[in-house]
Amino acid sequence: MSTTSFKEIPTLDIGPLLAGHTGPDYLKTVRQLADAAHHVGFAQLTGHGLGEKQARLLEVTKRFFALPAEEKMKVYIGKSSNHRGYVPFGEEIMASGQPDTKEAFDLSMDLSVEHPAVLAGTPLIGPNQWPELDGFREAVLDYYDAVFGLGREIFRAFAVGLDQDPELFLRHVTTPPSQLRLLHYPTNEAAVDRPGIGEHTDYECFTLLKPTAPGLEVFSTDGKWIPVPYNPDALVLNIGDLLELWTSGYYVATSHRVRKVKEERYAFPLFFTVDFETVVSPLDSFRKPGSTDKEGLVSGDHLLAQTMQSFRYQLERLERGEIALPDGALPYYSLGREAETLAH
Repeated sequence: MSTTSFKEIPTLDIGPLLAGHTGPDYLKTVRQLADAAHHVGFAQLTGHGLGEKQARLLEVTKRFFALPAEEKMKVYIGKSSNHRGYVPFGEEIMASGQPDTKEAFDLSMDLSVEHPAVLAGTPLIGPNQWPELDGFREAVLDYYDAVFGLGREIFRAFAVGLDQDPELFLRHVTTPPSQLRLLHYPTNEAAVDRPGIGEHTDYECFTLLKPTAPGLEVFSTDGKWIPVPYNPDALVLNIGDLLELWTSGYYVATSHRVRKVKEERYAFPLFFTVDFETVVSPLDSFRKPGSTDKEGLVSGDHLLAQTMQSFRYQLERLERGEIALPDGALPYYSLGREAETLAH
């Protein structure tokens, strides 16, 4: 794990990643991306080409969250068998133990009930719940497809940045439970001492976030919270638990939070991950002598276990014995830079 302290979040133009997979500009951008993932775990990405789709997504998202509560609760996430739908205020509890002051709509790859992965009973896979709202489904899926495609290019670049086969990670990406969240943080004058979303690392491989206002902070190795300057043209990239584990800490999952949200804020993170059954363990070239790195973490089991421990409806099901944590599940919020720092 990188122990270098950082003072700011780097900004990278990723246009060369989308222009082809060869040439000096491509390789230069790959190295910049790998350096940011190693030393900071965060970067701001420009040149992504998603501006128009983001504008349409924001418009339909505002219309959805403006609906009466009873309309939004018709697609309540607790009604879903695969963790899709509306997340009301207070439903999600983060590492701080406090409920978040936000609402959300969660979705993923929209698969038919006849899809082989769904018929096989794969958790977190299947169809989305959709509200009765004109244009919502179309605009949301259009953005999902585009940002997921960008995620594939970034995942390729992460492998190249490690001097590995470009398909090292992508061969595990066929029908992953990569979740897109539509998040709404209302105006909150009392937010000075209460987080909009508590400190955490992301469970998956990496995240591509589009925010509409400031508020995001990241945790440095010197124990300080550093604000991410708001750039309306940038996607915020951060490394998640699985990619940190895969690289034995070379790419680092840095804890982050949303603080002091006084102005209304929307945010759209895509949590890019691999297929549910993928077994993630440290690459041989990154193993350290005598390492105690965790072995053989099933990616989907990790995601499912962390989800079960952070949503009220899932915790209630656990308490009633209706569901059980996957075998070998890690305790909630047990990976990432802040957890490592506080343990020492």
